[in-house]
Amino acid sequence: MKKLLLTSGGMQVVDEILKLLPKSPNLIKIAHITTATNVFAYAPWMKKDKMKMLEFGFQVEDIDIKGKTKKQLNKKLKGKDIIYVQGGDPYYLLKQVKQSGFDEVVKKLISKGVIYIGASAGSYIACPTIEMALWKKPKRPRYGLKTDEAAMNLVPFLISVHYEPKYKKVIKKCASGTNYPVKILTDYQAILIKNGKAQLVGKGKEIKL
Repeated sequence: MKKLLLTSGGMQVVDEILKLLPKSPNLIKIAHITTATNVFAYAPWMKKDKMKMLEFGFQVEDIDIKGKTKKQLNKKLKGKDIIYVQGGDPYYLLKQVKQSGFDEVVKKLISKGVIYIGASAGSYIACPTIEMALWKKPKRPRYGLKTDEAAMNLVPFLISVHYEPKYKKVIKKCASGTNYPVKILTDYQAILIKNGKAQLVGKGKEIKL
């Protein structure tokens, strides 16, 4: 069964992550993909997430996909139960995904039952394109990628994360100009995908603009 959990706030929805587990957390091996934080001098959200993982007893390995080959990634990710793709810079992350072949490796692992969890940028790259990463931050660097650069296309919709009411106007305007449905998440919500069926989980009602 294919399982994905696309989050806004990562381990802030740990209760939903625990529900997905096929065995006790202390028996679960997480590949913690940290690449999206490479461009930041300090990434407190990553440290906070990892501390929470360790607190629950997960076996965590930090992995940077930058500069890796598909062969190296297959070796690194072998035996992992969860691939947790951390938040940070979405365009930088997507560039490294494409250069390393991470997308191809991940698709095969998901088809074999490995759980994919995205946090913010990690959720963005699971979508058909990454255009929504510019909606709230139009001046982001794009590292040579197109504005609507094709992403991993693991789901047929776009996600807008870290929602707050102050973003309603800009998201509504941008969402009206895209070719895809848009799902909006606060940091306490996530989209759970099981065998192609998506549902909102976490706290609060679905945000509709």
